[in-house]
Amino acid sequence: MLSRPPATMGDAMKVVHVVESLAVGGLEQVVVALAAWQRRQGHDVRIVCLFREGELAVHARDRGVDVQALGKQPGLDVRALLALRAQLRAAAPQVLHTHNPMAHYYSVGAGLGLPRCRVVSTRHGMGPGLRAGGGMPRLERLYRAALWRTDWAVCVCRAGRDRFVTAGIMPEQQARVVPNGIDVDRFSAPRDAARLRLHQLTGLGAGGPVMVAVGRLSAVKDLATLVRAVQLLPTLDPPWTLVLAGDGEERAALQQQVSAAGLGERVRFLGMRSDVHEWLPGADVLVQSSRSEGYSLALVEASAAGVPIVATQVGGNAEVVADGQTGLLVPPEAPKALAQALSRLLTDPGTRAAMGRAGREWAHLHGSVDAMGRAYGELYRSGPSAELGAAGGARNSGEARS
Repeated sequence: MLSRPPATMGDAMKVVHVVESLAVGGLEQVVVALAAWQRRQGHDVRIVCLFREGELAVHARDRGVDVQALGKQPGLDVRALLALRAQLRAAAPQVLHTHNPMAHYYSVGAGLGLPRCRVVSTRHGMGPGLRAGGGMPRLERLYRAALWRTDWAVCVCRAGRDRFVTAGIMPEQQARVVPNGIDVDRFSAPRDAARLRLHQLTGLGAGGPVMVAVGRLSAVKDLATLVRAVQLLPTLDPPWTLVLAGDGEERAALQQQVSAAGLGERVRFLGMRSDVHEWLPGADVLVQSSRSEGYSLALVEASAAGVPIVATQVGGNAEVVADGQTGLLVPPEAPKALAQALSRLLTDPGTRAAMGRAGREWAHLHGSVDAMGRAYGELYRSGPSAELGAAGGARNSGEARS
């Protein structure tokens, strides 16, 4: 697929999003939110899942977005490729928007020989398979080859764009940045009501400051460092509490670590939650101890909720957290530095309140699904009016956001 002249700003468009699935996750939430926003703007929007539908498909349909699943099998699946081709032929999109590598190279392959349309690829992470000085993984080689028939390669943070350009995967003139957005108004629950809901979920008594970590309990989130950090916190009256919302392969090990440290009364495990927006505004601090991040929706949600943040300075975190203004940034895998930052906020309600207000203001200006949707709309309607060159680079160097 190659580019056709872009539609005018007032035109409704046919847009097809292709993802691996709509299982519960940050990428998938963004795709559903973007598709629903585009539907509200009057566009004809559908989502095609390479594998299964996933739990979020019902939310997309509730918002008027059609979802189809192809049931792809592991490895090269020619049947799924042909099924995707049939979907694209029937939809006749003006914009094909893919999300992450496999969805992209399958879509480009399926679209060969079909009528031309704008092709946009979004990478939602940092390319975990990339290694400095190492060879390019097969998935990345396939993705890079597919960029030859692509208008824009989009990253969700500047750190991601720099990483992919430096690795030689994205041509610099083709790479763009569009940060993910959320429904910021969804996180506007009154603090007292949200605090009460948080206490109901955890069995906490009133009074002490509450730290919250939201996300998968996986090795990359490095919650073991967070547990070591809270062991270093000073004793407060009333005492602090750490709430971990999420589940994953590290849960058992973390529970054992918490028990061995004698923190069973101070650390609560909530498991997977779909109601974070109801109680997050009642937290005092959101903490993230990750070794690696792309553009963290948990940080954007905390900002929208007016909750100050302590996070590691990795990936795109510094593009969400203004150090000293909306939160504090610390080095990864540094429990002492993490403890010092947490202690500073836990003992200073005035600073917490000021950072929370600044974070909420930032979220409304930069972290909304409306801002994300407008930025993608600019890309859909901009770019080369002729074929892309063999190197895959767009001849127009303008950016939606960078």
